[in-house]
Amino acid sequence: MLDVVILAAGQGSRMKSDLPKVLHPVGGIPMVQHVINAVDELADRIILVVGHGQADVRQALDGQSLTFVEQTEQLGTGHALAQALPELSPGGTTLMLYGDGPLIERADIEALVAAGREGHYALLTAQLEDPTGYGRVSRENGRPVSVVEQKDATPEQLNIQEINTGLLCAPTDSFARYLPALSSDNAQGEYYVTDCLAMAVAAGQTTQAVVTVNPDSILGANDRVQLAELEGLYQRRERERLMRAGATLIDPARVSIQGQVQTGRDCVIHPDVQFFGQVTLGDRVTLGQGVILTDSTIASDTEIQPYCVLQRARVEQGADIGPFARLRPGAVMEAGSKAGNFVEIKNATLKAGAKANHLSYVGDATVGERANLGAGTITCNYDGANKSHTEIGADAFVGSNSALVAPVRLAPGVTVGAGSTITRDVEQGLGLTRAKQIEIPGYRRPTKD
Repeated sequence: MLDVVILAAGQGSRMKSDLPKVLHPVGGIPMVQHVINAVDELADRIILVVGHGQADVRQALDGQSLTFVEQTEQLGTGHALAQALPELSPGGTTLMLYGDGPLIERADIEALVAAGREGHYALLTAQLEDPTGYGRVSRENGRPVSVVEQKDATPEQLNIQEINTGLLCAPTDSFARYLPALSSDNAQGEYYVTDCLAMAVAAGQTTQAVVTVNPDSILGANDRVQLAELEGLYQRRERERLMRAGATLIDPARVSIQGQVQTGRDCVIHPDVQFFGQVTLGDRVTLGQGVILTDSTIASDTEIQPYCVLQRARVEQGADIGPFARLRPGAVMEAGSKAGNFVEIKNATLKAGAKANHLSYVGDATVGERANLGAGTITCNYDGANKSHTEIGADAFVGSNSALVAPVRLAPGVTVGAGSTITRDVEQGLGLTRAKQIEIPGYRRPTKD
């Protein structure tokens, strides 16, 4: 049984924010959610120690299989972990992580857990050129024996470059013995979970330091400057992940990932593309400059031309979008369909081969296979109170500057003359509403006096 305890009770006063520190986002995802995602498949149980802003934390993480325990006073890491003791499984293994460490890597977690399951008191450490501010790890015969916090360290101890990251893993029964014996007799007047290491040594328990291969992965954020540093590291890591998965990023530094993105092979992503939420790209997808995708799925062999905005949309294979098109929630582009420049689609489906090439609004509609909407075509879907549906049959042709007043249906193959306002169903042939054209000979335009 592996219990994972995530400490998430701190106020984060240096953030100068009403938002609890662990909810500040990195890559569009709350920091604590990154930590949960890193252990979700490993843990039998995930326990969050909450305190400041706990109502917001609980709400943000609602719907997940999590256990919450409250730390009413923030008296240090040892005190925080002790609040979780009643929830831990006797005879199991406990891993302790921090809710503001979003870059933690799975390899470090697995190495820690392996050591803890072997009965060791294991801690994750890192070698830093400048260890200022971190607790130093003292070793004897190659094994860690104590961690000394910066404010309590001697000049000799301050020269140690191996630092404690704060991440721990050990048999649960070890924590049950050590945590109640912690003392707050130190410069901060807090209960340090790091003091458990010396207790483990005194009790004859073997200790092990797992040294991370990537010191950046253990970084946290205490203020917005550090938060920005985490964001930069995360963006670089995610861009590299996409490139290793087979995507070409023309200018990687100008691609922003605020969420979770999956790409297929041979995708091409141009500068200033922004991803939000859950985005999936198939193979050979091209995203032009300035494209913004939110919670959308783009199938293979699709081109989205520059400066298009897609939100909760689905695009099927071979569709062509843009430039300057907008697909709002519920938009579906089936195979080979086209939404050209300055076309807006909302809660509507363009079926295979259908086209709206330019300057059209298609809302609450179904556009049949191979239908063609001329420039300036709009579906008038809203009467001020209710939304109604427009159905355009396969192979229909709608002339430029036409208004289709919903609810209305165009049968397959019909034609609507340019400039028409269609208020009734068109069942066959040509639907046309147009004022009679007249000509007034000798007409003179007004002139200014």
